[in-house]
Amino acid sequence: MPHQLSIFAENKPGKIEKVTSILAKNNINIRAITISDSGDYGIIKLLVDKPAEASDVLKQNDIAVTLKDIVAVKVNDVPGGLNSVASVLLKNNINVEGAYGFILKESANAAFVFQVDNIKKTENILIEAGFNIIDDSDLYFL
Repeated sequence: MPHQLSIFAENKPGKIEKVTSILAKNNINIRAITISDSGDYGIIKLLVDKPAEASDVLKQNDIAVTLKDIVAVKVNDVPGGLNSVASVLLKNNINVEGAYGFILKESANAAFVFQVDNIKKTENILIEAGFNIIDDSDLYFL
């Protein structure tokens, strides 16, 4: 099952540099990043090639980090591609708690990465609807 890092960070200069410096020194590659602001604090979400190792080294450096289970699904990179996934999620009353997406290299696909309450149920619903789930061994090296 894929994981992302969620880092609770004070909203001030240098936080991203500190996190990225620690990861770089430990040869951990960032595959995707998103930052949410909520005033004085924010959440940095990272998709990295070695999530467990990244979590450990960040904690060793006093960074507040958690590993979150995520769902990653391939989406056709066309108008309405993401809507096709969103429609299946709505039909099955699945709430997306946080998400981001990116284009896959040399492909007609994109990846949609998101958090939900019930990962296994969501993955099964998407597979039944004809979507390809991206597992951790593939996701971290896209």
